[in-house]
Amino acid sequence: MATRDESDMFLTFIREQAANLVTNHTLPDNKQQWRLKRREIRNKLVKALGGFPDIKCDLDPTLVGKLEFEGYTIEKVVIQTIPGVQLTANVYCPDGEGPFPAVLCVHGHWKGAKQDPTVQSRCIGLAKLGFVAMAVDACGAGERGVEEALGEYHGEMTAATLYATGRNLAGIQVYENMRCADYLESRTDVDGEKLAITGTSGGGNQTMYAGALEERFKAVIPVCSVGNYQAYLGVACCMCELVPGALTFTEEWGVLGLIAPRALMVINATRDGIQFSVAEAKKSLAGAEVVFAKVGKPQNVTHVIVDSNHDYNQPMREAMYGWVTLHLKNEGDGSPIAEPDLTPVDRNQLRCYPEGHRPAGFVTLPMLAKRFATQLNRRQIKPIHLEHWEADRVAKLGVIRRHVGRHGNQVKVYDGVALSRTDKGNSIYFEVEPEAGVRCGFRWNKGAGQELIIATALDGEALSQEERKWCADNGIDVLEVILRATGKYGPSGNRIGAALDHNAAQWSAWIGRPLAGQWVKDLQVAIGWVVAAYEKVPTVSLVTRGAAIVP
Repeated sequence: MATRDESDMFLTFIREQAANLVTNHTLPDNKQQWRLKRREIRNKLVKALGGFPDIKCDLDPTLVGKLEFEGYTIEKVVIQTIPGVQLTANVYCPDGEGPFPAVLCVHGHWKGAKQDPTVQSRCIGLAKLGFVAMAVDACGAGERGVEEALGEYHGEMTAATLYATGRNLAGIQVYENMRCADYLESRTDVDGEKLAITGTSGGGNQTMYAGALEERFKAVIPVCSVGNYQAYLGVACCMCELVPGALTFTEEWGVLGLIAPRALMVINATRDGIQFSVAEAKKSLAGAEVVFAKVGKPQNVTHVIVDSNHDYNQPMREAMYGWVTLHLKNEGDGSPIAEPDLTPVDRNQLRCYPEGHRPAGFVTLPMLAKRFATQLNRRQIKPIHLEHWEADRVAKLGVIRRHVGRHGNQVKVYDGVALSRTDKGNSIYFEVEPEAGVRCGFRWNKGAGQELIIATALDGEALSQEERKWCADNGIDVLEVILRATGKYGPSGNRIGAALDHNAAQWSAWIGRPLAGQWVKDLQVAIGWVVAAYEKVPTVSLVTRGAAIVP
């Protein structure tokens, strides 16, 4: 049973690493400084999101249905964002000829996705106020899940399928939202110079990142999502909200600053998770406000606080209506506008494809990840001679070392050694500190000293009793390693669904240190201990169980 100190140790370590990183993220003193910092943050953000294609495919928009209501019409539209990848959308069109300003409405983790009443409400309100509103299903959600039923979660292991390809769900979402801007611009009933984006929760994160990078969005309204990156460390969030390595180049204020001088309204609820809380949002907005002031548009950033739970409720919507009316129509002063009467419809009415009728071959998120992986594999060149392989090996090791780093020569061994006797000898348990502030557990069974197995697992025992007995019977030494953030060192609530290291892996990614890379460092330390502990180094084999094969 882990103690509180043991289960909290890894999170404390990560938070300290993050705090050290953010000391380098200083606010600009003037407009010129911000211009340089802006370029750096933007370039690194695009890279962290996995990059975007150089060439855009045709949108190939298809109208698959239409619903008519008093004052507006809903078009069911499918567009191609990435070759062969279909995005399902509802476009709410006001009565009249237009052209109208338009708002892209992205969803959070509501089970109905674009069809959810929470999303419908703001789209209907916008349409009745003279805006085209486009609601879309995010990659892996709504009609775009692995299965066709609404309500599927696109995070956890589904989103993780992208990671080995160098892509991530946050980046896919941002790129698809850029393609939605392309689509809105192409419509004759839309004024392409007057676009905005808004969403709540995970949709608020989509809004912030797409708004930061896509300058056609003249107004950006993230809801119940802005907080502070360091506040993500200690909580569980969807993989769609993770930007790997973000804390190595900015805090959240820097991303908000990319929106300047365009219009930014941040809306927070008083009762929300700490990562989306008013207090954490104020920290980021304080930095963003400095940026808006430096570029001469202090009036273009505002913070709205609503006494409510995590939501996109009527007061939040009314605040948004006023903001987009000011910045897209040049009407009013940005104050809230009363919401028209509205009635959401049954969500199944809004599907582009009725359940069970989605086209064969529809590309899901895991299928897209497989495609990316296949494309990368095709680019690999098999070595044609030894020198070719040696050069390739050096290059690959260089990449790995950049992620893993090298372990230092000084490894702290703690005094609390536990000795237990077996019929084949002594089993010694002790702890080491591979880096300041984090520990691993070592259990050593001494055998004949000729062969040694280093064994580890991420979940459960590295070796069974039968396997330990076999090693003892054959005189094989065993060093079982409990890696950081696993076993008794695992953070409380670490597992989410099938992802046993979900939270620890996310927190590690935020600081630019993949958890698998940290585990490699732990195993390096184990090998270093063997070299130091044995007069003559035995033959060493590494045995891993289950997912521990990765490090």
